[in-house]
Amino acid sequence: MNNEKITTAPSGYLAFVLVLVLIAGAAFAFYLEQPAIGAVICVINFIFILPGLTIVNPNESKVLTLFGKYQGTVKQDGFFWVNPFTVKKKVSLKAFNLNGQQLKVNDSVGNPIEIAAVIVWQIKDTAKAIFAVENYLQYVNIQSEAAVRHLANSFPYDHIEDENASITLRGGSEQVGILLVQELNERLERAGIEVLEARISHLAYAPEIAHAMLQRQQASAIISARRLIVEGAVGMVEMALQKMEEKNIIELDEERKAAMVSNLLVVLCGDKSVSPIVNTGTLYH
Repeated sequence: MNNEKITTAPSGYLAFVLVLVLIAGAAFAFYLEQPAIGAVICVINFIFILPGLTIVNPNESKVLTLFGKYQGTVKQDGFFWVNPFTVKKKVSLKAFNLNGQQLKVNDSVGNPIEIAAVIVWQIKDTAKAIFAVENYLQYVNIQSEAAVRHLANSFPYDHIEDENASITLRGGSEQVGILLVQELNERLERAGIEVLEARISHLAYAPEIAHAMLQRQQASAIISARRLIVEGAVGMVEMALQKMEEKNIIELDEERKAAMVSNLLVVLCGDKSVSPIVNTGTLYH
């Protein structure tokens, strides 16, 4: 496998001046009715000098090959002259954005989900990008899709599916992004490509289970809220009984305590407003 070799090409301005001089010399030879000399000068100019002129724009490079052999890469921007018989392949060094398509996969517990990622990448080794893979753009697309699928299969969507999971796709976006960058760099290293950033851009349950999962999440939220309400209500009842005993407001036997606890729990734990009822009798009649 070819590794990148940075080469420095001579300035193209002197070669461009030489091209102009040769054009003038050829014209003068034809003017003096010396067509053979003029033809030789034109051949030298348009075959050996002019084709070697090349322009490298900022954040671009030119990969040079001579008769099938890699000669090097010109990364410095400017106007240069290289061997006119070399094949000059332009390779962009700018950062690319890949907005991945939505993929339907299963998470680690088997729930079908939809996931997509945005990936920022750039070429760091032009020789590998050109010679190691057939088409580095297509290679990035395919390997990125494979990495996102593998990532989705490795973690659950949420803690509801796996309470013991340390990382979830929904709650661990930072960790998931870091792991995605690491896996992409391993997969794309063959093509000389470096991933700068990767983020999950879309994450949702598949339509066929989305409604059921929403109901499940709502039920879980209601249970958690009720648990908190009950814990608070029990604490308040305990505090109320303790205060009444400390201040000797009233003496209650066990039956009256049970009735009071029942009434307070109904009032504190109910999800509707309580209507007071005046009891003119006693607890026993």
